Amino acid sequence: MSAITDRIVPAAAASKRFNIGRWTVWGLFALVLLAAPLVFTSSLSQTMLSQMGIAIIVCLSYNMLLGQGGMLSFGHAVYSGLGSFLAIHTLNLVGKGLLLPVSLIPIVGGLAGAAFAVFLGWVTTKKAATPFAMITLGIGELVWAMALMFPEFFGGEGGVSGNRVVGPKPLGITFGPQIQLYYLIAVYTFVCTALMFAFTRTPLGRMLNAVRDNPERVEFVGYDTQKVRYIAFIIAAFFAGISGGLAALNFEIVTSEVVSGPRSGAYLLFTFLGGATFFFGPIIGAVLMVLAFVLLSELTKAWLLYLGLVFLFMVMYAPGGIASLIMMNLRVAAFGRLKELWASYAALAVTALVVLLGAAGMIEMMYHLKLNAALGPELRFVGFTLNAQGSASWVACSLVMLAGLALFELARRRFVRQWSSIQEYIEKEMKRREHE
Repeated sequence: MSAITDRIVPAAAASKRFNIGRWTVWGLFALVLLAAPLVFTSSLSQTMLSQMGIAIIVCLSYNMLLGQGGMLSFGHAVYSGLGSFLAIHTLNLVGKGLLLPVSLIPIVGGLAGAAFAVFLGWVTTKKAATPFAMITLGIGELVWAMALMFPEFFGGEGGVSGNRVVGPKPLGITFGPQIQLYYLIAVYTFVCTALMFAFTRTPLGRMLNAVRDNPERVEFVGYDTQKVRYIAFIIAAFFAGISGGLAALNFEIVTSEVVSGPRSGAYLLFTFLGGATFFFGPIIGAVLMVLAFVLLSELTKAWLLYLGLVFLFMVMYAPGGIASLIMMNLRVAAFGRLKELWASYAALAVTALVVLLGAAGMIEMMYHLKLNAALGPELRFVGFTLNAQGSASWVACSLVMLAGLALFELARRRFVRQWSSIQEYIEKEMKRREHE
C-alpha cells in the first residue's frame, strides 16, 4: 500500500505543477496581448500587432491540418479568403441597415469558411498524403481563377471595399481607431487559440494524430479515417474564416490576392518555419510572417529570395522549425548543460552571418543590375559601396561567402560532436533516475 502511495503522491504533485505551469503560460499570453499596444504605441506598430493576431489564428488553423493531421494543403487560403469576402459583403449589408454588430462579423467569416469546407472538403479529404495535396492545389487554383471571372462577388481586380465604422456602437466603440480594432482582434486571437489548443486534447484531436501516424491501424480498430480528416478540415476552415473576417475589418478591402496560391504558400512556409510539430510553433511563424511581409519587404526587393534561402536552410539543418530548437535547448538546460553550448552557438551565428553578408552582396548587385541599372552601377550595402558591373565586388563577395561557408562547416561539426556528447550524458542521466 505504501509503495502505491509513494507513486501516486509524486504523480499528483507533478500534475498540479503542470496545471499551474499551463495557467501561467496562458496568463502570460493574455498579458502580452493586453499590454503590447501600450508598449508599441505607433500606428505602424499597432497595425502590425493586429496583423500578427490575424496571422496567429490562420497559421494555427493551418497547423490543425499539417501538424496534427499530416495533411499538406496548398489551398488553405481558399477558406480564409472566402471568409474575408463573405465578411466584407456582410459589413456592407450592415452599412445598409442589417442589425448585426461589427464585432460579430468575423464569426460570419468563420461560418462561411466552414460552409465552403463542407462543400469542398468531402472531395478533398477522400485522399491523403500526396493526392490530398494535389487536390487542394487544384481547388486553390480554381478559386483563384474564379476570383477574376465573377466580379459581382469578388469585385474584379479592384476587390470589394467596406467601412467598419457602421452599425450599432455599444459603449461608444466604433472600431474606427486602430487600437479599438486591435483589442477586438486580440480577444478573437486568445479565444481561438484556446479553442484550438482544447481541440488537441479532445478524442477527435487525438484520433486525428493517430490518423496522421498510422491510418491503417485506425481503420483496423473501426474508425473512418476519411471522416476524421473531413471533420478536422471543416474545423480548420472555420478558424481560417475567422481570421479572414478579421482581416476584412482590418484592411476594409478584400481582393483576389487573399485566395491566391502565394497566400496559401505563405501559410505553409511560415507554419513550417515556426515548427509544425509543436502547438506554439505556428505562433512564432505568424509573427515572422508579418515581420517579413511588412519590414523585410521594405528593406530589400529581394526579400522573397531571402525567405526561400531561409526555408532551405531550415529544411537542411532544423527540419523541426524554430519551436523544435527551443524545446531541444530547454531539455539541455533542464540538465544544466546549456552553458557549454554558448561558444558553439556564437561561432555558428557569426559564421552564418558572414555567409549571409557575402550571399546578400551578390543578390543585391544582381537585383540592382536588373531593376536599378538606370541609377548607375554603384550601390550601398551595409556601409560599403559595391560596383555591380565590376569584377572586384563580385570576387570579394564570393570570397566572403566561401570563407564563411568553410568556417560555418567547421563550427557545425564541432557543435555536432559537442551536442552528441551532451545527449549521451542526458540519456544516461535519465536511465539513472529511472532506476532510482
